[in-house]
Amino acid sequence: MGYTLWNDKIVNDDEVIIDKEDRGYQFGDGVYEVIKVYNGEMFTAQEHIDRFYLSADKIKITIPYTKDKLIKLLHELIEANNLNTGNLYFQITRGTSPRNHLFPGDDVLPVLTGNVKEAPRSVENMQNGVKATILEDIRWLRCDIKSLNLLGAVLAKQEAHDKGCYEAILHRDGTITEGSSTNVFGIKDGVLYTHPANNLILSGITRGVILTCAKEIGLPIKEEAFTTEQALNMDELFVSSTTSEITPVVEVDGVKINGSVIGEWTRKLQEQFTTKIPQPLHSNK
Repeated sequence: MGYTLWNDKIVNDDEVIIDKEDRGYQFGDGVYEVIKVYNGEMFTAQEHIDRFYLSADKIKITIPYTKDKLIKLLHELIEANNLNTGNLYFQITRGTSPRNHLFPGDDVLPVLTGNVKEAPRSVENMQNGVKATILEDIRWLRCDIKSLNLLGAVLAKQEAHDKGCYEAILHRDGTITEGSSTNVFGIKDGVLYTHPANNLILSGITRGVILTCAKEIGLPIKEEAFTTEQALNMDELFVSSTTSEITPVVEVDGVKINGSVIGEWTRKLQEQFTTKIPQPLHSNK
């Protein structure tokens, strides 16, 4: 039996009841975040919390807790479940009211839930690389909002899986945007390229850490979109997310990237990223 965050309380999993008319269930009317926990500590927690509140604000949901209060609740959730390394998921919906496309009144309060799952780092994928496929980006035009509406991403991810691939790299009219659940980076002639942070992508928290890492190791950055053709001709290609960290892409639709050899810059970025991960607390005994 585990524990779940339900509004402002940590309760047993079986105590949580979500109404059939919760707007998250009926409309996907809500936003969410996933935070990686390393050695019992949340990684880039403040950045995730800031984005959570920003996403909620963009769809006009007022979160009834301060950021400090929410971070405290998430810490309590991790401790209650004795989570070491894994994923922390939390979401907020507009609440429960009779089904109607219009927003309910102010008397309807949002519903916050959160849970954790043990999940080790995907070391094999990060060391050996993965395959990807390029698919059309059929999602809506507000990808900057981390919305519960993920059907477009789900369909793309499933098609990639059916093709034996780890990820679907998405494009709009031949321009790469991001992956179905990742951001996409290419390295060409010693320059790091990635789509600019606008409404066509979710500006990943891990994406931000990678840009910092690139500056620290002297890798020039261009937040500039590139085409599907350019993606296939990159010297190095990788995807990133909270759970994928920096995962090299060694093959796209049968085309081997750099002869399926993971590039030097990607390895350097992985090493620099690892230095930022919370380390185990050592005993003085």
